[in-house]
Amino acid sequence: MSEEIRLEKSLSPIQVCALALRSIVGWGCFVLPGDMFLPQAGPLGTLIGFLIGAFLISFVGVCYSYMVKYAPVAGGAFAYAYIGFGPTAAFICGWALVIGYIAIVMIDIAALSLIFRFLFPGVFEFGELYTIAGWKVYMGEVLLMTAGTLGFGYLNYRGIGFAGKLQLVLAFMLTFGILAFFGGSASLESASIANLTPLFSENSSMIACVLIVFAISPFLFVGFDTVPQAAEEFAFDPARARNIMIIAIFCGVLLYSLVMLGVGLAIPYPELLAKMDAMRTAGGHAWATGEVATMAFGKFGAIVLACAVFGAVCTGINGFFIASSRLLLAMSRGRILPAWFGRIHPTYRTPYNAIIFTIILALLTPFAGRSAVAWTVDMSSVGTGIGYLFTCIAARRVILNSDGICCKSWRLFCCAMGTLCAILTIGLLLIPGSPALIGFAPRCVLAVWIVLGVFFYYSNKKTWSTLSSDELSKSILGNTETRVFFK
Repeated sequence: MSEEIRLEKSLSPIQVCALALRSIVGWGCFVLPGDMFLPQAGPLGTLIGFLIGAFLISFVGVCYSYMVKYAPVAGGAFAYAYIGFGPTAAFICGWALVIGYIAIVMIDIAALSLIFRFLFPGVFEFGELYTIAGWKVYMGEVLLMTAGTLGFGYLNYRGIGFAGKLQLVLAFMLTFGILAFFGGSASLESASIANLTPLFSENSSMIACVLIVFAISPFLFVGFDTVPQAAEEFAFDPARARNIMIIAIFCGVLLYSLVMLGVGLAIPYPELLAKMDAMRTAGGHAWATGEVATMAFGKFGAIVLACAVFGAVCTGINGFFIASSRLLLAMSRGRILPAWFGRIHPTYRTPYNAIIFTIILALLTPFAGRSAVAWTVDMSSVGTGIGYLFTCIAARRVILNSDGICCKSWRLFCCAMGTLCAILTIGLLLIPGSPALIGFAPRCVLAVWIVLGVFFYYSNKKTWSTLSSDELSKSILGNTETRVFFK
């Protein structure tokens, strides 16, 4: 790989673990306990769903670790799809993941307005522009989110080493906020284990309660796959990536569980949910987690909770800035995207044009409104599942065709379990009647993205289809020694 496109090796194991953990624990961790987990699954149903989902996702993480060790380059699943199945599969996988990662940046940018509405009611709600999908768009919040987008874009433009250090600080901020929230809730005079009854939602069977959470839990933990995207910048042995990803997944389970239990312990959770329903009926801003934080800490509770949520939002923006820009870089190296995306800054050693492209798309967020952006995020989950699937089946092909690998049967079993998890994930999102079926609007956006992908594929196919396998491998993988399994 030529010097001008080589990335700096500056990420330590703890920085990568912070990147993965924070990318897993998003602002939904603080919203879903009162909106979905407790009302639809109950405390025990939620915990069981978390554990089953994390267990299966861990097999996907193991498959990623095999491929990180085999090919430690930027691009993650895109590069792995190329290794296993060639440039067309790599394009499909990469195109799906690009919108997936950028959409998560966009929804985290939108979450900034939620935080400031909670902390400073009315302060940024000036200059009403219009209403989209039930969400009023204000000029004040447009300016706020624009500033956030440009700020984090600039940090990543300057260099991942600095961004990685910030990621570490914000991950600690997130963890501290969650621990403080749980401790405050558990210390209330009204707090009791008895408040967690009924253990399962009374509106569904026990199995249904578990399946409701299991259906979305793989996407609650999405973010561990930001680790392979930055593999080229590891300042340590890539073989350590497996433990980093699995640790991040189960730490994510712990943090999600602490927030959910903190909400349920304070007072009998059916009583809390009834209060939230009454607030929604009255047109109020119902947020169960915020209500419990206020009960535990008073006005200071808003600051404690905002500290955790702000950490979740900011590190999510940062983490997926890194993932999306490195994916665009990898696709550019393979000549599937224009060379413009692959240019590395001569001083900061970052893919600055890919970062600028991500900034431009993210700047649409303030004008779209939170609800409209959520449609794109729902659709992006399909892209994540496609990335999981290609990684697992590529890992299987690598293992089957490699000699001298220890524990081959165990590795193949992990690939099979990861593939099953990916197929279930995609099916639960797209099969009618599934509890995780994405809505009509996200399906429309997905269709538009597919059409654009078909156009982009054929309009650029002449550029890369004339290259030999060795030229493609050198462009995508950085060398011609890494064995590929398509011919």
